[in-house]
Amino acid sequence: MEYRVLGRTGARVSSLCLGCMNFGWGTDNKEAVPVLHRALEAGVNFWDTANVYGRGASETIVGEALKGHRDEVFLATKVHGKMGDGPNDWGNSRLNIVRGLEASLKRLGVDHVDLYQIHRPQSEVPLDETLGALDDLIRAGKVRYIGTSTFAAYQLVESLWVSEKLGLNRFVTEQPPYNLVDRRIERELLPMARTYGFGVIPWSPLAGGMLTGKYRKDAPSPEGSRFANGKFRQGKEVSEATWRVVEGVRALAEEKGVPMDALALAWVLHQPGVTSPIIGPRNMEQFEQNLKALEVEITADDRKRIDELIPPGTHVAEYYEADFGPRLVQ
Repeated sequence: MEYRVLGRTGARVSSLCLGCMNFGWGTDNKEAVPVLHRALEAGVNFWDTANVYGRGASETIVGEALKGHRDEVFLATKVHGKMGDGPNDWGNSRLNIVRGLEASLKRLGVDHVDLYQIHRPQSEVPLDETLGALDDLIRAGKVRYIGTSTFAAYQLVESLWVSEKLGLNRFVTEQPPYNLVDRRIERELLPMARTYGFGVIPWSPLAGGMLTGKYRKDAPSPEGSRFANGKFRQGKEVSEATWRVVEGVRALAEEKGVPMDALALAWVLHQPGVTSPIIGPRNMEQFEQNLKALEVEITADDRKRIDELIPPGTHVAEYYEADFGPRLVQ
């Protein structure tokens, strides 16, 4: 396993990050805990979860797997998503951040997390409110580093200005969507991250399964899959243009003699500025399949072919979406 420095922190994390979103949502602890322990055997020391995954179920499962292994894991979780029916049970306010961390620590069974991330931007909450709360948690020893997920480049640069102005700990990572059907972060986010020392932890490198090879345009989808369950947004995540790229990636993988999902994941893994793509296996079989990406070489010719298929900075599916700022009322 290759270990990479996480942004400007000096901490070293595995080049694949184990995403735990499916644990507690369809994958119970009996199936998930062996996957987590197998990840440690394979050298995957970077685990990522969130309070909203299964409304705490994922963190509880991760906590079970962590027993006896806490010092072996660089542990990341997130706050922002709706955790209850109350008006303050979500968001980036001090109230929700502090309360959210205390609940996460209990579920995880730990006294601190290594990386605490704001799951999405919220333009109505000033960044000094959010960063002030996070800074207090770092100073209290409950958080080591702080990061974000699906923020715009300008929002992160603004956060650096706020941190410097107020003497607060700064964000050190960003977790954006990045895959072969949505390359928009190449326009501004990746150059900004390399300039200012952000670690980049891409989510959905396989586009929610579209790049795994299990879907074909004119063939039935596997039973129980996201496509079969109607979880892909037609026109947003699936379109004629999407299928064109998917089939092009499939053809390239067949020429190279490698699994399609391993090729798509390896491409993200080796993109400049990327620290650790997040894999999200539902079971052991999928985890072992994800590991095959570590064996795939991405050549200059492969990059050229892929750029012809989907040019840098473009997209044929919409993953990079969030509250990127106040919008004009139409």
